[in-house]
Amino acid sequence: MMTGSPFHLFLISDGTGETVESMVHATLTQYTLDDKIKTTRYKSVRTSSQAEAILDEAHRRGAAIVYTIVSEEVRAAISQKTQQLNLLSVDLLGPLLDLMNRFFNEKPSFTPGLLHEINENYFRRIEAMEFVVKQDDGANPENLRAADLILVGVSRTSKTPLSIYLSSKGYKVANVPLVLGIEPPAQLFDIDQGKIVALTINPEALVRIRKERLQRMGRDPSGDYASLQHIRDELEWARQIFARNRRWPVFDVTEKALEETATEIERTFKSRLKKVMDKKAPIKA
Repeated sequence: MMTGSPFHLFLISDGTGETVESMVHATLTQYTLDDKIKTTRYKSVRTSSQAEAILDEAHRRGAAIVYTIVSEEVRAAISQKTQQLNLLSVDLLGPLLDLMNRFFNEKPSFTPGLLHEINENYFRRIEAMEFVVKQDDGANPENLRAADLILVGVSRTSKTPLSIYLSSKGYKVANVPLVLGIEPPAQLFDIDQGKIVALTINPEALVRIRKERLQRMGRDPSGDYASLQHIRDELEWARQIFARNRRWPVFDVTEKALEETATEIERTFKSRLKKVMDKKAPIKA
């Protein structure tokens, strides 16, 4: 190739191509070619005929080939075609797959796009957890419409830990506290009522939980917050709100492990949550 001409690199992937592009860019930092390198990314290459058409174009443009393909058939086609056309090429994934086959004595699934799906699932969970933090304890009620689930209940009915646990599965969860004598935010009633979860608890159990919390904080546990009568009044206030909103299923969290309540919520909202996750499901590109 003549000095000063651009160097063409064709990056071929059966997924999004992000892996091969990252590897190539990491390598290119070792060179001082500046704008003399042109890369073209071809993603979702799943068949030999697709690959061969790209290689014909690479031959016409004098490009080198870098590829990450899991299919043995497509990798073999690329290897054969690049030899026929005398193209410079490197298979970034094949040798590693071969090594792992020998090491584990097991064949891989040969499923394209899995890394992208794993990354998408990871970032979806992170996004859900960030949402929970922003929406904890009734904060930012204007964002309730964006939640997948909304937990409502009086203080210490496991709203926050449940929100965090469910967010680890990728659900955006908000929680709204019910305070005696104070109407919940209007936004709570302006959204789809089918995604609201009501939480309740045995009053005696709540007395114990609140007193233990106050003692851990070094505060006097004898005030209204942990008194049995005040808690009964709070729970009755919450019950009245629940009764006005019949679409809210009520879950009793008394003496239940977090995972048990979360499982019950997921089971009750199974069809809704499936639709939520289907919409968020990463596209295997």
